[in-house]
Amino acid sequence: MLLAMVLIPVMDAFAKLLSDRYHLIQIVWARYFFHLVLFLPFVIWRFGLSALRPQRLGLQLLRGTFLLVSTGLFFAAIARIPLADALATVFIYPFIITACAPLLLGEKVGIRRWTAVAVGFLGACIIIRPGFGVMDIGTLLAMAAGSAYAFYVLTTRKLARSAPATVMLAFTGLVGALASSAAVPFIWTWPGPGDWLIMVSLGLIAATGHLLIILAYERADASQLAPLGYSEIVSATLLGFFVFGDLPDALTWLGIAIVVGSGVYISLRESRVRRA
Repeated sequence: MLLAMVLIPVMDAFAKLLSDRYHLIQIVWARYFFHLVLFLPFVIWRFGLSALRPQRLGLQLLRGTFLLVSTGLFFAAIARIPLADALATVFIYPFIITACAPLLLGEKVGIRRWTAVAVGFLGACIIIRPGFGVMDIGTLLAMAAGSAYAFYVLTTRKLARSAPATVMLAFTGLVGALASSAAVPFIWTWPGPGDWLIMVSLGLIAATGHLLIILAYERADASQLAPLGYSEIVSATLLGFFVFGDLPDALTWLGIAIVVGSGVYISLRESRVRRA
């Protein structure tokens, strides 16, 4: 999980590097197309072509669409604001999941988790700082990306055990690749050799990162792994500083600390409830 959290911000940094030369759709296409090309052969070898016709097809398509929308919105956000700020804003998604889980999944949420959600929302507000001048469009895009990702996770929970995780991942890549491939000819800019390498790397890192996450969840409980997901903010901050010269200000650091603390509390609380 920690290795995945180091790799995935590298993909985001590559997307940010490409954003001043290529249309957003072309960057999203590269992320999904090369992910699919690199990952699909393994899935077909392991599960056969029937893996591309999963159960509950409608929900699988919806799940893939949520991730595609989240990816596009996040890539648009990091083209406008620092990586760490965008990622910290996206991490509103655990609180959206907690708020929506009772309605959509029938899960029970107690007062302690609701309190942690409220504290986490406060941290997000410190990062976003609504009301202090005009809110940056990049921040709004990151908020929307986090919201879309929350519904991707909720849909994933709804589909639990309906198909192997690797099959669900391949189908998600297929949805993104087909949708972006339909649009990319209209905005295509022919990349140079160096940019082709970066685009292939987007897909390679996406496939590798998600495979590492799958392997992690096969070996440990979700409640143990969830707090480690916040290490992605550290990786993104370091990349943003060394590659782009960006560093969060003091208030943003405070907001990040609150978001991370409340998220870790939710994960530990879920772990204790399961053991009880």
